[in-house]
Amino acid sequence: MNIQVLPDHKLSSVAPLKPCNVEKKEVELILVKDQNGVQYTSSTIMPTPSTHGTPSTHGTPCTAEELEERETWGKKIDFLLSVIGFAVDLANVWRFPYLCYKNGGGAFLIPYILFLVIAGMPLFYMELALGQYNREGAATVWKICPVFKGVGYTVIIIALYVGFYYNVIIAWSLYYLFSSMTSELPWLHCGNAWNSPNCTDPKLLNGSFLGNGTSYAKYKMTPAAEFYERGVLHLHESRGIQDLGMPRWELVLCLVAVVFLLYFSLWKGVKSSGKVVYITATMPYVVLFVLLIRGITLPGAMDGIRAYLHIDFKQLNDPKVWIDAATQIFYSLGAGFGVLIAFASYNKFDNNCYRDAILTSTVNCVTSFFSGFAIFSVLGYMAYKHGVRIEDVATEGAGLVFIIYPEAISTLPGSTFWAIVFFIMLLTLGIDSSVALSNICNNLLSLCLCICLSLAVCQGGIYVLTLLDNYAAGTSILFGVLIEAIGVSWFYGVDRFSEDIERMMGFKPGLYWRLCWKFVSPTFLLGVFPSHRASTSALLAVWGFRLGFCTALCDIG
Repeated sequence: MNIQVLPDHKLSSVAPLKPCNVEKKEVELILVKDQNGVQYTSSTIMPTPSTHGTPSTHGTPCTAEELEERETWGKKIDFLLSVIGFAVDLANVWRFPYLCYKNGGGAFLIPYILFLVIAGMPLFYMELALGQYNREGAATVWKICPVFKGVGYTVIIIALYVGFYYNVIIAWSLYYLFSSMTSELPWLHCGNAWNSPNCTDPKLLNGSFLGNGTSYAKYKMTPAAEFYERGVLHLHESRGIQDLGMPRWELVLCLVAVVFLLYFSLWKGVKSSGKVVYITATMPYVVLFVLLIRGITLPGAMDGIRAYLHIDFKQLNDPKVWIDAATQIFYSLGAGFGVLIAFASYNKFDNNCYRDAILTSTVNCVTSFFSGFAIFSVLGYMAYKHGVRIEDVATEGAGLVFIIYPEAISTLPGSTFWAIVFFIMLLTLGIDSSVALSNICNNLLSLCLCICLSLAVCQGGIYVLTLLDNYAAGTSILFGVLIEAIGVSWFYGVDRFSEDIERMMGFKPGLYWRLCWKFVSPTFLLGVFPSHRASTSALLAVWGFRLGFCTALCDIG
């Protein structure tokens, strides 16, 4: 037997290992504690490189026995679809196409791809490798550097209150889906119980009618706009965020249905959630393709697509365009929510997470670009129909998916079918992302439901949702990932992290990745920090970090 003593720089984060019965054995002597001048050691039987395909190099976080006990994905495709399903969410459809159009069209792809390569992919790769090597979730992974344990608490808090409003948006989509199951869509005409006396037939709206400077997208008296604000939300019954009113029982039922769906998607862990994504992660691509084929056959569709792709290099002189590109690439990939770390922890130890990071991040960005064709072909049709410019109908967020797009669908032959297809796509886009977030904080799911029921589904719940959407996962998530990148690269060490990756995959990350982790990515995160929101939205993140820092000090003590 060989007695092997680890170098000092490998000892700080290594825990005692359990014995593992194998034919050929080595003994690894590990220094586990140094207190008051007395050193305590633990000897462990380790497998050789040929055993179970697991490296015997010192410092590996798990023995073969632990690796076998750890739950893993049923198939590799389960993991890939789960990551893609989480990253490809509603923002790919309702935010990226508008940002691309507004910020120079094709020229916007220059900063977008640049930030993908120098920051998005490196951070994505870092989180997958961190989770796969340590085989821990977002909070417990920080045993590698206990003083940064607060990062784990931070991402859990953020995932929790993002779930507050994300599930509500899914509930709205479910309500729209049920409302679409009629021979005539309810937002096609005025004259319904929820319509105001000022409701205007869309056929009367044209460029001359809107000549007072109001864009069609901002006009709130169309049947589609009134169905959303008065029929679904009952916003007219609330005077503001100080007057939320009573919960809407229809939305409550939809929200309960969503939560039950999330529960049954998670109740057997990754074994069940890994099967759900076969539908939720692939369905949006099928629907987007079908909507694109239908959209390009509409009059005015080519005008919309040309507006989407027009190239205006002068826009690149505006710093806001670069900030929009950096922010979008970061949030689109989903780094910082702890989901990538958690998902990767269920991988086999020798899985090639480098290839997975390149593949899934590329698929996500291509999806964003592709969705713009399906969106702007329909926006071009809307502009043609009402005799207005593309910029008058172009919008983002809830206004796009709950007002403008449904209104366009309602004018098509077979509108019921197209509405059902569209809202099924929104449901599947939301569900797999929500499943991923719930996987981080599933013990708090009941609390999330209670808060959602009491706030976001009330008559004035849109004010709460807007508040959370603007500030919940804004600067706070940037702050969390910045500290995460610093913790891994500067405190745990890029060299040590690279050695961990070598133990898993047999090769070290190249110089490019190490430079990005240590210098480029942290600088990128500092650069996109929106200073006007930092003091508000980072508050909970700071408190989460403080909580973990204090806990770590107690543990050390």
